[in-house]
Amino acid sequence: MKAVLHRMGYMMSCWLSCPRHDKLSAGPSNEQLASLLQPGDVLLVEGSSRLSVVIQYLTQSSWSHAALYLGADQARRLGAQGEECFIEADVAEGVRLVGLDEFQGCHLRICRPVGLHDSEIAALMAYVGQRLGQRYDLHNIVDLGRYFFPLPPVPQRFRKRFLTLGSGDPTRAICSTLIAQAFQSVFYPVLPIEEGDASSASKADGSDQLMTQRHYSLFTPRDFDLSPYFDIIKPRLANGFDPHRLHWREAKAPSLT
Repeated sequence: MKAVLHRMGYMMSCWLSCPRHDKLSAGPSNEQLASLLQPGDVLLVEGSSRLSVVIQYLTQSSWSHAALYLGADQARRLGAQGEECFIEADVAEGVRLVGLDEFQGCHLRICRPVGLHDSEIAALMAYVGQRLGQRYDLHNIVDLGRYFFPLPPVPQRFRKRFLTLGSGDPTRAICSTLIAQAFQSVFYPVLPIEEGDASSASKADGSDQLMTQRHYSLFTPRDFDLSPYFDIIKPRLANGFDPHRLHWREAKAPSLT
């Protein structure tokens, strides 16, 4: 019976991960991305699968997936056989290594942590590398729905008390959970709970504030975009954007009359 349930769960995961027939975007080339990425970068993806639509609806965000950039050298140490350079939690295949081709044609955003030492980046890589092969936590998607849209309505500050977040199985995670846990393992903030008054100039860098880590299972891909502790790297701008070199079909700007 257990094998049958596992097989049914795998088939459901494959169905959820199937892309819809949407037109792909003209995103940056792999070469452009590869020239900008640094180990520790979080790549946000606007996916097109059925599960992506669910996550976008639950989080009210276009970002439905996140992957952590390892770099080619670290990926090879973890067993990469080809061009794999990211680690992600896939709904069907679990935690795995993938290459840039996996995100071809998708809207992407690079979120970069600031100020981490090389040893902390190495610890970050080691944390996620130890989780290769773990399964995806579909139960966490259900709990996220209950958290964002609770029935009956519950004030947000009390919601955690009414939820058993995630499956409770330490060998399962979703994409954002895996990456959030990795950053929390080196005490790097994503969207922590900040105590005290952060409005004064003396606390502008947050150094005088006491912070509490949020429960990792509440993180979603959009949190890395919203976080004030990650730089946003846009390939088209980082590669030297000049608006005067664009070619427009219209010969002149439209009249206001």
